[in-house]
Amino acid sequence: MKTAEKGGKTVPTMANKILRGAVIGYGFISGKGHIPAYLARAKAASADHVSVEIVAVADICEARRAEASKAIPGVRVYADYETLIAKEKANLDFVDISTPPCDHAKIAHAAFEAGLHVLCEKPLTTTLEEAASLLKHAETAKKVLFPCHNYKHAPVVKTIRDIIASGKIGKVRSLNLSTYRNTHAKGVTEWKTNWRREKKVSGGGIAMDHGSHTFYLTFDWLGAYPTAVTAKMTNLDADKYDTEDNFSCVLTFPTGIANANLTWTAGVRKVIYTVQGDRGAITVDDDELQLAVMEATGGPDVAQGAVKWNVEKRSIESDWMDASHVSWFNSMFDQFADCIEKGEWVGKEAKEAYLCIQLITNAYRSAAEGCLEMPLATEVTF
Repeated sequence: MKTAEKGGKTVPTMANKILRGAVIGYGFISGKGHIPAYLARAKAASADHVSVEIVAVADICEARRAEASKAIPGVRVYADYETLIAKEKANLDFVDISTPPCDHAKIAHAAFEAGLHVLCEKPLTTTLEEAASLLKHAETAKKVLFPCHNYKHAPVVKTIRDIIASGKIGKVRSLNLSTYRNTHAKGVTEWKTNWRREKKVSGGGIAMDHGSHTFYLTFDWLGAYPTAVTAKMTNLDADKYDTEDNFSCVLTFPTGIANANLTWTAGVRKVIYTVQGDRGAITVDDDELQLAVMEATGGPDVAQGAVKWNVEKRSIESDWMDASHVSWFNSMFDQFADCIEKGEWVGKEAKEAYLCIQLITNAYRSAAEGCLEMPLATEVTF
């Protein structure tokens, strides 16, 4: 990739509009999500489109390496990330880390040491110390660290953002975000299918797995970062697993309040979000969005008709039932490519990934200490 000096930084010009990458970890999310998106992106390449070529894959499971070889024409496969990086670093611009969370930090550090950008699945790390170390390394290496915060790229979530920005519902004051799953997300059958229920591999249960998605949406919709968290969690399958399967918390913001509920023991798979403003509200049930906007009618009070609500219903296809979320990937990858072009080594997304880990860490502390409220820092320090 060609480079140029910009503001004292050496950054890519994207003149060739191709990023060469390696995927580390060929499990469900990379096999069903990332790789199909990369292949479709390359096929649809155009003059104003940053394309991508996946040249290598690493996975510790022989069966998964065989699957990668079948799925990606001409790809070179490796049994470990160390060998891949050593042999391929001259051919690469970035690595896509799609392993379980316990390995994210060490792989990202190795990539930075090899002069590569990093796209990393959530959660960024399993500890706050690891997150701070990664942000610092990205800054000193002058390489982009970018988390897969893909829920921001769901069409219905983009619509929520647009409605809030339009001012139609006024100032957002409170949120409720519920994620219902009837089971934990299962890994590929060739490896540890239930790895999300092993703390040493996953770092935690549903709070670690889904918490980031919920928390970064609250940051966007309340336009601030939380100052405190109070949390409670349970494990209804404690006889089999050592990670929580139900999690609830309250987040205090300078601008309002957010309630979050996450479960792996629901009777249905869906998301339900509500966004309450001082002049209206948004309610989302998967792809169905309802927008209610207040209209003053001149009555003496609400009970006597002072206000009515104009209600608009929309159906916004977002494919929530597709756990790979492959259709959201291009929009997210555009952001990653833009950060590379601009030399934003530790941008907004990376900093919010750090704040998500801080929040999850303190939520675990809160639950362990009888649901005590735990303070949160709103500045990212590394």
